[in-house]
Amino acid sequence: MKPNLRNYIARSFYSSTIKEFIYSDEDAILGQLSKNSGAELDQVHAWVEQIRVLKSFLSYFNGRILFEFSIPRMGTRVDTILLIDNVIFVIEFKVGEKEFNNYGYNQVWDYALDLKNFHEKSEIPLICPIYVATNAKSIDFSIIETINNDNSLKPIHANNDTLKDVIQSVLVYADGFPELDIENWEKGRYYPTPTIIEKASDLYYNNSVKDIADKSSDTETFTQTTNKVSDIIIKSREENKKSICFITGVPGAGKTLVGLEIASKHLNKERRESSVYLSGNGPLVKVLQEALAMNFIQKSKEVIKKGEARSRVKAFIQNVHHFRDECLKDDKPQPEHVAIFDEAQRAWNITQTTTFMKNKKNVPDFNMSEPEYLISCMDRHNDWAVILCLVGGGQEINTGEAGIGEWIDAINRSYKNWDIYISENLKDEEYVAGESLTLIENKEKIFIENSLHLAVSMRSYRAEKLSEFVKKVLDINIDEAKILYKEFSNKYPLVITRDIHKAKQWLIAQARGSERYGMVVSSKAQRLKPLAIDVRYDTDPVHWFLKENDDVRSSYYLEDVATEFHIQGLELDWVCVTWDGDFRYSEKGWEHKNFVGKKWQNINSEAIKSFQKNAYRVLLTRARQGMIICIPKGDENDKTRLPEFYDSTYNYFKEIGVRGIE
Repeated sequence: MKPNLRNYIARSFYSSTIKEFIYSDEDAILGQLSKNSGAELDQVHAWVEQIRVLKSFLSYFNGRILFEFSIPRMGTRVDTILLIDNVIFVIEFKVGEKEFNNYGYNQVWDYALDLKNFHEKSEIPLICPIYVATNAKSIDFSIIETINNDNSLKPIHANNDTLKDVIQSVLVYADGFPELDIENWEKGRYYPTPTIIEKASDLYYNNSVKDIADKSSDTETFTQTTNKVSDIIIKSREENKKSICFITGVPGAGKTLVGLEIASKHLNKERRESSVYLSGNGPLVKVLQEALAMNFIQKSKEVIKKGEARSRVKAFIQNVHHFRDECLKDDKPQPEHVAIFDEAQRAWNITQTTTFMKNKKNVPDFNMSEPEYLISCMDRHNDWAVILCLVGGGQEINTGEAGIGEWIDAINRSYKNWDIYISENLKDEEYVAGESLTLIENKEKIFIENSLHLAVSMRSYRAEKLSEFVKKVLDINIDEAKILYKEFSNKYPLVITRDIHKAKQWLIAQARGSERYGMVVSSKAQRLKPLAIDVRYDTDPVHWFLKENDDVRSSYYLEDVATEFHIQGLELDWVCVTWDGDFRYSEKGWEHKNFVGKKWQNINSEAIKSFQKNAYRVLLTRARQGMIICIPKGDENDKTRLPEFYDSTYNYFKEIGVRGIE
């Protein structure tokens, strides 16, 4: 598909060669900026100062200049970009400021990293972020350095007087770096991969996902998936049919994003297309609701209390159990004709549901699994309805989760009039639905649509094969795990250590700008207490995921940890997975343990073993940019933490080839 060049050029409010800029009238430049932005007077005054400073020295250089360049993922604009020789200068001006601060420093670093990670013409060249506090005292900039070997410099401080010298020094440093294609840079395609929180915010406010892609993922597949689901919804509405649609995918492939986009896209009440995104993942729902409410307050032109903002957001994203309870109160159809169930494989089986209904809801004669009951709620519509089930393979992590087969069984038992849309992948062993599909009597009701499977991870945009690597590790397929690790380890740092302090230092050193990092552990990791990790403490996911790095409750502080229950469906830039003796590698395979009282005990239940394995699958697939695995040395004087509980697992990762940090 050929790019729409007009869209790319429109990313900046002003663009020209440096020579044209030097000889252009200041009023003409301001006129173009104001026309494209509709800026207020304060912004115009800031531009006047920026233009004055840049015109004072840019005649010494050749290249291109851009003002107010759009950063789609962040929803903001870079003040100025200079393309000179083989360097991309990303400049953030703080006009009138006399002091440098962390906010401005991280802001310009975030801009530079966004270009480096998601703009196709910025991946190879050297990027230099510069933080200009126009009236600040001069700071020595003789140390020019990069982190993570990706040709992105640490931000450099400058003022009006030193900006020229900074640029000259960086150009000298850049001698020998890859050439920058200045002529075509502006036409480069932008492929941002936002976090799930950023995605939800964009969808909630704009009702569309713009430029959601990844340099290594299949953008067309994502588009085909959302288009196919929309077609199914439209067909069901026009033909008064009831349909259930299953979307499968590897961890981080964008299943939740598909669900959010469908929920936002089909909100047209006039066409009777009201929809709702539902999840039984409590932490995910709480974090998304809080993030959207906070953004709603910030973006609203009117004064809105947080309670009202939260109430509005809940119409878009709801806890599936609240939806279920509303259906219990009233046997009439719910307003929504389209219901999206995220992590549908985690819906409760009949035992869990009936027990809960009897003990918590005082419904003693209830006799349905959660999938069957939820289908019955949507079946109340006399005309049409669509259920969209988002399915993760190997993601069941708790007792009582029914798996995807129960949705199929429920349709086969009680709702044979529903059309079923699946991909061939739903028959794979990890989804445990193949046997249920063979039992469906009316095979004409099953429609195979292979675009309903997302095969490439979008979360770890540096390593699309991370989820495949984790699968090989957990399946003890050493040879294939070795091959995969070699393929992505240069782009996606994955290392191991025996020292928790070094693990924390590594995390802090890797993160740049406002990149978020944190520690995750298994919910059964009860003998990490000597390392100041207590899984019994209930971390608040809203604080952990959303608070800034000056808040002790945030993930940044590396004090509170998240378990698989807190972090499933969410992500961080950098993650430390701290391993305990609950899941140990041995020559016979993985050993599954549970700590009870004062000692480890074997887990014999195959179901609980599966949950435990899936818990580590979740933990190992949460990092967008890189990960360190800390496997403690243990303590020969502590019978609950003997070195032998940990050594074999550490050696297993070393055998695969994972680099150690000593």
